[in-house]
Amino acid sequence: MPLDTAKPKFDKAKLPSRHVSVGPDRAPHRSYYYAMGMTEEEIAQPFVGVATCWNEAAPCNISLSRQAQAVKLGVKAAGGTPREFTTITVTDGIAMGHQGMKSSLASREAIADTVELTMRGHCYDALVGLAGCDKSLPGMMMAMVRLNVPSVFIYGGSILPGRFKGKDVTVVDVFEAVGQHQAGNMGDADLHALECVACPSAGSCGGQFTANTMACVSEAIGLAIPGSAGAPAPYESRDALCEQSGQIVMQALASGIRPRDIVTRRSLENAARVVAASGGSTNGGLHLPAIAHEAGIDFDLHEVGRIFKSTPYIADLKPGGRYVAKDLYEVGGVPVIMKALLDGGYLHGDCIQVNGKTLAENLAHVVIPEDQDVVRTTAKPLSPTGGVVTLRGRLAPEGAIVKVAGMKVLTFRGTARCFDCEEEAFAAVQRRDIREGDVIVIRYEGPKGGPGMREMLSTTSAIYGQGMGDKVALITDGRFSGGTRGFCIGHVGPEAAVGGPIGLLKDGDVIVIDAVEGTLDVEVSDEELEARRKAWQPRTTDYQSGALWKYAQLVGSAEKGAVTHPGGAAETHCYADI
Repeated sequence: MPLDTAKPKFDKAKLPSRHVSVGPDRAPHRSYYYAMGMTEEEIAQPFVGVATCWNEAAPCNISLSRQAQAVKLGVKAAGGTPREFTTITVTDGIAMGHQGMKSSLASREAIADTVELTMRGHCYDALVGLAGCDKSLPGMMMAMVRLNVPSVFIYGGSILPGRFKGKDVTVVDVFEAVGQHQAGNMGDADLHALECVACPSAGSCGGQFTANTMACVSEAIGLAIPGSAGAPAPYESRDALCEQSGQIVMQALASGIRPRDIVTRRSLENAARVVAASGGSTNGGLHLPAIAHEAGIDFDLHEVGRIFKSTPYIADLKPGGRYVAKDLYEVGGVPVIMKALLDGGYLHGDCIQVNGKTLAENLAHVVIPEDQDVVRTTAKPLSPTGGVVTLRGRLAPEGAIVKVAGMKVLTFRGTARCFDCEEEAFAAVQRRDIREGDVIVIRYEGPKGGPGMREMLSTTSAIYGQGMGDKVALITDGRFSGGTRGFCIGHVGPEAAVGGPIGLLKDGDVIVIDAVEGTLDVEVSDEELEARRKAWQPRTTDYQSGALWKYAQLVGSAEKGAVTHPGGAAETHCYADI
């Protein structure tokens, strides 16, 4: 994409950074900048926050520091002064299967909040955000929309696939191998060999799990430059995309394009289409409402589900399909999925994107390769409706969500096996104490009840690894990893902790799931449910102080994105206008 290399002129009197860099009364502030080696020219330029989630927690984030340096080169070349800072991440692959997972969703809010506070405290004029692991992507985009300064998102890139016994593998294969090992179908030596090769590089999990799903969202919604989500993390080509993102944020600052010009109801619908068409993570149904909330747009789980239901499933990606993110990149990346949807009449082509062009203009020269089967056209989809489905019914008045990509049977009727935390359910799976026809119910794992709405990948992978993936179902008021497959329903609301119907279930209750009609029901009379409701008592958690206690006091329902503040609709001022 050609860039305008001329440096635009900026009037600091109209930018937030005037509060920390302009006039005699800001001499103390400028003295700090001189202490860091900045010149008078650099102080007179716009200040651009370059926020990364770099850390040594996991491969998802390890390359972000390198990529941030490339962003800074682009900002400098276009007449801006980059100011790098970092924020946290909690990496789900490490947090999975134990109490640490309670910190995962809460970290999304912490990321958005800390980016906001850093930007506000130092009066930066624009933002480039780099993110790798699951919650850092929506967290960074939420901060951009909340602040509404010109912003560009850049994904850190996916991991390269591992190879095991002649096949591409991902970390989800390792989780499922744990179940195979428990079932006696895999020995110690093979399990060890697999874990040693499954994750061979820097980058985020390689299937269409949550990180890659939200990377697709960043392009579809328009906050990332076209084509930026595809290249794997180790590829040096990512540095060029990062540098370009730094230049584009300066163009956005010059032209006045802000995130809320980009993130509209129509662009949110585009993003939901891409999640569905790619068989993306059920977490898309949680994060899209949260991003919308920052702009004051009511775009809840049911709105997302409406889009999912009318979108064909066209990208054959793991875990429901055959291919990984590197394969998608090699046939053209996210733009190929978007081009197929646009040609089929499923996208709003007039939505403005961060480079100042419309979505249709950005896709005008994209060609869907004929010699590949990673992405199909909408005329020949893998299935006529999306790979993710929302449900509603007596068991989930506020809704629920399930990934059906790759599934052949979309209905299930079985008897409840109730567990009040994930550990209890996982122990039952380990004991092989789950039988064909069971509906495993894991409750008190919702946003408030967990607290933190844990993902259940360890449990679902163990079930699948034992060969029970198509013989049982699982429902929870918690969440699932984007790597989960099988009949696994999450986000059931209202959650058990606030007296939702999932908390009233008993062992042996008959549960009926219909992902064709979009229903989730229990064959228990209203009178019996009401009697159980009267006998129900709220529970306390072990988290009675600290960050998770605070999160539990503030967090709302999964239906609305599990958000923790009133959002854009309640604003009396916008940071960008200070």
